Amino acid sequence: MITLLTYPQAFGLFSSSPFCVKAAYLLRMSGIDWQREDMVDPRKMPFGKLPAIRTETGQIIADSDAIRAYLEQAGACFEKGLSDLDRANGRAFIRMAEEHLYFHIVLDRWEDNAIWPEIRETYFSTIPKPLRGLIAGRLRQQVLSGLKTQGIGRLTKHDRLARIEPDLEAITTRLWQGPFLFGAQPTAADTSVAPMLAAILATPGKTPLQDLVRENDVLTAYVARVDATLSGSS
Repeated sequence: MITLLTYPQAFGLFSSSPFCVKAAYLLRMSGIDWQREDMVDPRKMPFGKLPAIRTETGQIIADSDAIRAYLEQAGACFEKGLSDLDRANGRAFIRMAEEHLYFHIVLDRWEDNAIWPEIRETYFSTIPKPLRGLIAGRLRQQVLSGLKTQGIGRLTKHDRLARIEPDLEAITTRLWQGPFLFGAQPTAADTSVAPMLAAILATPGKTPLQDLVRENDVLTAYVARVDATLSGSS
C-alpha cells in the first residue's frame, strides 16, 4: 500500500500544508489504496519538504507534481474528458495557485506577529519549549528573507491585495461555468486551487486576504464542495 508522508492535521484541515492536501486529493482521485503517515521533520526527505509518498517497494517519491506523475504512470487520469485548451488552462490555474497564492499564505502565517505565536506552537510543537522559540525564530527569519528575495515580501499589504485580487476574480469567473473549474467533476486543477483557498480561510487569526476569500460566496462554496467530493477515510 502507498503511504502518504504528510504534515499533521492543523487548523481544521487534513494538513497544515496545502500541498499535502493536494497529494491526498490526487490519491483519492486515483482510486489507489493508501494510508497516511504524519511527519513533522522532513529534513530526510529528498527535497527536505513534504508531501512525499512511499511506494510498496519502499521508493520515496517527493513533491506533489512528482506524485501526480507517478499516479498517472500507474493509470490514474486527472484530466479525463478535458480538451487540449482546458488542459492548458488548467496548467495555468495550477501555477497561479502554487506559485502565487501560496506565497501569500506563507507571508500571512510567518510575518504577522499576531498570527505567528499559533503558527510557531503548531509547526514546532515537537521541539522542547526551552529551544522552540529560538529555533522557530531563526527559521522564521530565513523564511521571511526568502520571501523578500522572491519579491512578495517587499510589498505593502495594499499592494499584495492588488496583486492577488485578479487571481481570485479569475477563479470566481471560471466557477461560473460549473461546480468545479473544468466541469462537473474535479480535475487536477481543483486539487491545487481548492487547497490553497482552504489554507487562506484556515490561517489562524484574521487577515485581509482571508476576508477577501471569506466574503466571496462562490469561492467558499467551491472549497467546501471540493473537500466534500474528495475527502474520505483512508
